[in-house]
Amino acid sequence: MTRRVAAVDCGTNSIRLLIAEVDTARATLTDVDRRMEIVRLGQGVDTTGRLAPEALDRTLKALSGYAGLIADRGAEAVRMVATSATRDAANAGEFAARVTEILGTGPEVLSGDEEARLSFLGATAELGSGVPSPYLVADIGGGSTEFVLGAGGEVTAARSVNIGCVRMTERHLRADPPTADQVTAATADIDAAIGEAAAVVDPRQARTLVGLAGSVTTVAGIALELPGYDAERLHHARISAAQVHTVASRLLTQTHAERARIPVMHPGRIDVIGAGALILDRIMIRLGFTEVLVSEHDILDGIAWSIATPDPGS
Repeated sequence: MTRRVAAVDCGTNSIRLLIAEVDTARATLTDVDRRMEIVRLGQGVDTTGRLAPEALDRTLKALSGYAGLIADRGAEAVRMVATSATRDAANAGEFAARVTEILGTGPEVLSGDEEARLSFLGATAELGSGVPSPYLVADIGGGSTEFVLGAGGEVTAARSVNIGCVRMTERHLRADPPTADQVTAATADIDAAIGEAAAVVDPRQARTLVGLAGSVTTVAGIALELPGYDAERLHHARISAAQVHTVASRLLTQTHAERARIPVMHPGRIDVIGAGALILDRIMIRLGFTEVLVSEHDILDGIAWSIATPDPGS
């Protein structure tokens, strides 16, 4: 059975849309339309505890455009999830009400465990026997990072921790470029969170590290010296720990202007990519992985799968 569905993922840094044809009999997902806008919904949440008015306006403007696309493409079912920024915000209710006005359905504010499960589903649904399992999926977002372990479509352990590229930039990496002391403080924060996750999600059980989201794909594009962002080249690319460390070290010593000149860099990631690269680097160092398998498919694809193949117990 084939269904056309629409998935919206509203994170701390970006809002993304996937309209897809999902064939549950053949276990295939085919893109109809895939969009992403940097809206920085989580701007200042770590310090104020509230969604900023200008961040709300940016996000809702992008969502209005997505609602038009969903109607035009004839999606028969829609699911929108909201992640770390709206878990932490005191005015999340205002956001939910305005989303419902625009989209006709409210955002689901995911628990960390559910966020991790959907990330795992999206990243691993298409991995074949050539990629050894169990997999450890690391989804580096703007406000949080999800670690999830599993195989054969089944999750065995998951943990969400509050380290993300926006959160670490706002908390620590405020200079241009960051100072050595700022990098040291961020590293200590990240390492503590990785240790917290590893106590629940045992990395020794994993045979493949799968990295998700914009920080990972951007680091991979830099490592591969791509002349521009190329999703097909990046999807399932293998990047060594040494390459990740080299890229992270370079980004953390560059100015905003220097990072802006990198060919694969999205304008919305220029100021936070150093933190995202550092998180990936520390994951690989602390957990002992020699390479990361990059995936362009992540929680957004997991949301689409969840619409087409709902949990019978839900």
